[in-house]
Amino acid sequence: MVKLTKIYTRGGDKGKTSLGDGARVSKTDARVEAYGDVDETNAVIGLVRLHVSGEADEMLARIQNDLFDLGADLCTPEQENPKYPPLRIAAEQVERLEKEIDRLNAELSPLNSFILPGGSIASANLHLARTVCRRAERRMIALGDSEAVNPIAIAYINRLSDFLFVLGRYLNNKGAEDVLWVPGANR
Repeated sequence: MVKLTKIYTRGGDKGKTSLGDGARVSKTDARVEAYGDVDETNAVIGLVRLHVSGEADEMLARIQNDLFDLGADLCTPEQENPKYPPLRIAAEQVERLEKEIDRLNAELSPLNSFILPGGSIASANLHLARTVCRRAERRMIALGDSEAVNPIAIAYINRLSDFLFVLGRYLNNKGAEDVLWVPGANR
């Protein structure tokens, strides 16, 4: 477990931060950008949780924990035979999301239009979380263009944005209160 006794270290005052393997990099490094966007996704999910309870809150709590796992995965560059194996996102975490998506989606009517962010407060914030999640995914893919990234981590973040979309619809009275896009409505 992590034990933090002092919050500020002054170690980042010159624009550098430490990765999970101890390497010092710029705070604008692609890896730091990627896990920063994952952290932002987690923060928006925290806002959603203020407006939900029961099963939705339980699923989002698990996801928030998974996102810390994902941050740990991303902050530790991949290497062969590490002395201490780092925490990595596992296929089981992706599979759990897929099962939850399928179960929730089975109760929704098919889409006939794109959805505009809105409806309930929780759903609107889930759409915000989804867009931040998509940015995190783009950052992870950009990182993967130059460095090794756990492919299961990329699958997880991709599936998470789908989950957030489906849960947003589900919390909009199972899609009945979705705000639909009407192409050209304001011409």
